[in-house]
Amino acid sequence: MTSVATVENQTALEKLSRLLAEDLDFHDQDSGYASHNFHAFPAKFPPQLPRKFIQSLTIPGDTVLDPMMGSGTTVLEAFLLGRKAIGFDIDPLAILLTKTKISSINQHQAVALGREIVGRAKFAFYRCRSEIESELSVFWDEKTKDFVNYWFSKDVQIALKAILNEIEKIDDEELKDFFRLSFSAIIITKSGGVSLALDLAHTRPHRVGLAVDWNGNVVCDLTSDDARTRRVYSKKIRSPFEEFERRFTQNLRAFLEMGLSTGQIDMFDLFEENMVRPKPYVSSGDAQNIPLSSSCVDLIVTSPPYASNAIDYMRAHKFSLVWFGYSIDDLAVQRKKYIGSEGTKDVYLNTLPPNTMEIIERLSSIDRKKGLVLHRYYSEMRNVVSEMLRVLKPGGTAVFVVGNSKIRGQDVKIPECLSEIGESLGFLVPRIGVRQLDRNRRMMPAGANIDTKSQIQQRMHEEYVIGFYKPLREPL
Repeated sequence: MTSVATVENQTALEKLSRLLAEDLDFHDQDSGYASHNFHAFPAKFPPQLPRKFIQSLTIPGDTVLDPMMGSGTTVLEAFLLGRKAIGFDIDPLAILLTKTKISSINQHQAVALGREIVGRAKFAFYRCRSEIESELSVFWDEKTKDFVNYWFSKDVQIALKAILNEIEKIDDEELKDFFRLSFSAIIITKSGGVSLALDLAHTRPHRVGLAVDWNGNVVCDLTSDDARTRRVYSKKIRSPFEEFERRFTQNLRAFLEMGLSTGQIDMFDLFEENMVRPKPYVSSGDAQNIPLSSSCVDLIVTSPPYASNAIDYMRAHKFSLVWFGYSIDDLAVQRKKYIGSEGTKDVYLNTLPPNTMEIIERLSSIDRKKGLVLHRYYSEMRNVVSEMLRVLKPGGTAVFVVGNSKIRGQDVKIPECLSEIGESLGFLVPRIGVRQLDRNRRMMPAGANIDTKSQIQQRMHEEYVIGFYKPLREPL
């Protein structure tokens, strides 16, 4: 006789398989609603993707986790759909971004306060310039100061410090975080922004060859040096004051749409009305050691990092984080903790399933160092998958959205290897879904010859959605 658990497992697997076989592209749908566009972030999946699985596999009040939350897309969608959302990350900017996206602030107070910040910062810029320059001289250690001087013109540094000084005076932590994030968003951009960098949002920054500031002053001119070696890119550095005001105003409009500013009517045009929405829990946390009890989560939707640091988040995020008190050395230490990093010293390497080990050994025969890097990646991902199996309730599902990588020209088969690792630990994997990327909207690393140095292909055409199901067990 077929057991109840067997029938329920088979039914759940068939449902998950159907979901993974459906359209996962969402190219024609708006992904910029609510607070999803608060801040640039590379390789975000569209919010419709986690929403699809949250709506199909959970009910209001269930617990949804993203242990590598990045820009917080899953956390925000779970919140909007009335689920108990939990998010962890070890990236300080990811934590700030997600906390801000799900906060509740007074819109009228924020508008007035934002204008005060700009007004006082402008006054300080023009009337207290020498005092701000003195503050900047002791604000960073020498290494961090060299980094800032290379990437930010002097007037921009003074303007940003004037704005930041006013933000730090705010007592309300949610308001302070809101303005901190708006501050960061005028630095980390695709092509604009107030630094001397281009492609920050792609995590592949390079210094502009010619830059003119908002007053028409030339603040960077490398044209004579670069004329014979590469194409010269130019940039107009906009006023930090105007950019900051534009950004916080834009983000406030998103709060209005969500109904998350007090004093406004709750108008969730895209979601069910009168739904109870528990406050999400967002904190620093390592996906290899999730700070939750066992069997407490109904659904996980997450996007693991790529192997071999193919998307180097810290390379861009440090442009903002240095302004929040982090030193370049602090951030270098933090970067080494990221899954997918290239350091292999004092790293524990797990024994992995046979097909995964074969791929690692094949790469090692070409490049021993890269083989070790890949072994570290899959070892750490095994820890992550094991932890997700632990915190999921029996009958729960983990959905991974992953890209593939080529290292030294070798296909390292990330979706297949992660599936094999999951199955070796006890998950059931009914299918790997495929979604075609909208290359006009997807922010992936730009630049030439990425793949020749073990990075991901210059332009990814598709990514993969893996469904891990934790089976119900027969009672003893």
